[in-house]
Amino acid sequence: MYQPRKNNLIFNFFSWYIQFIIKKDFSAFNFDKLPVKQDSSILILANHFSWWDGFFIFYINKIVFKKQFHVLVNAENYNKVGFLKYLGAFAAENKGKDVLTVLNYAGELLNDPNNMVLVFPQGKLYSNHVKSISFEKGVMQMINASKKKINIIFAATFIDYFANRKPSAYTYLQQWEDEEYVSLQLLKSAYNKHYDQSLVKQTQIIE
Repeated sequence: MYQPRKNNLIFNFFSWYIQFIIKKDFSAFNFDKLPVKQDSSILILANHFSWWDGFFIFYINKIVFKKQFHVLVNAENYNKVGFLKYLGAFAAENKGKDVLTVLNYAGELLNDPNNMVLVFPQGKLYSNHVKSISFEKGVMQMINASKKKINIIFAATFIDYFANRKPSAYTYLQQWEDEEYVSLQLLKSAYNKHYDQSLVKQTQIIE
């Protein structure tokens, strides 16, 4: 598997740069400021529709959660976007056993309360206009590989231009009070309920 690499100089530069380009390329970036349990790690499940998605959550983590950022990406992006590995990206080198190794690695990351792991359960990019979010099975393998002392947070992001030349981004966050028994179907249903409610809020914005 491809693991994150440590380089404080590169991390600090891109931490600044991500904040810079978000402010430069968007007229606004709005998001919820959730209180979370500091003695538990954070697993963020987010919709995936653009190049920006991981950077939005990275920025939110920097401002709100202040955890060690990690994100599960595919091997192509890990190798193509060279700096991602220094921001906490990890990936499977190939399909099969290596995927299981990566999911177990993510579970181990979630055992450390200082960590945050971002996962896009869809597994690949979809339009920002889809009606529901699909979930790959690996999400549950990751949770089950941990000690399950996790803040599970749903993130739904939408982009609109309204009357501006630059778009505005909106990330709606919700902490999920998970059930004693968690299944993929239950998780998917709860996330999509949040996604639907967030979409309603987004359509009610007037500028």
